Amino acid sequence: MNITQDLDFWTLVVHASFVVKVVLALLLAVSFMSWMYIFQKWFILRRARAQTETFEREFWSGNDLNALYQGAVTDRHSIGSLERIFESGFREFTKIRGQRAVEASAMVNGARRAMHATFQREMDRLERRLAFLASTGSVSPYVGLFGTVWGIMHAFRNLANVQQATLAQVAPGIAEALIATAIGLFAAIPAVVAYNRYSHDIDRLAIRFESFMEEFSNILHRQATR
Repeated sequence: MNITQDLDFWTLVVHASFVVKVVLALLLAVSFMSWMYIFQKWFILRRARAQTETFEREFWSGNDLNALYQGAVTDRHSIGSLERIFESGFREFTKIRGQRAVEASAMVNGARRAMHATFQREMDRLERRLAFLASTGSVSPYVGLFGTVWGIMHAFRNLANVQQATLAQVAPGIAEALIATAIGLFAAIPAVVAYNRYSHDIDRLAIRFESFMEEFSNILHRQATR
């Protein structure tokens, strides 16, 4: 086998040491899961933005709050995060308002607490899998580096009994070791880019949700003091 054949990618993987093969398999599995979560999160956030924009248009178009609430209750399993926040706040406001001798501040505070609890649940749902992407982006290069170091050690151990090492003898072992670093970067880079992008998108949605909660609380306060 000549040096060109030795440096073929698949040949290097097949002839890699057991530890390097385990590292490569682990990195490829993590990369596959990372790409799966990247696409899932892209669809989830795209849908969340569309649902938020749709509900904001309906809410600020002057529709009756009771009609919006009934629509949210009817389609509870298909509504977006912002509509769930509205639904929980208005439900709590209506429940407290039905009691006797309740101050306006108590109604609004109860609605705000209900909206905040729903807000936290929705943010947890939107942020799901982001921790995996962050871990993949930060750990994968080091796992690949471990495979590289181990592969280089293995290559030099094989040359221990060789009196005169040549490039043809050293290159395949070093090349197979460096594959681990390359696969580690292949797994890490998309995960880091996706994590930063999705974190930014989720932060923007969170700001929109919080702004809506404050504005809706003001609307409820005006209704409570009528």
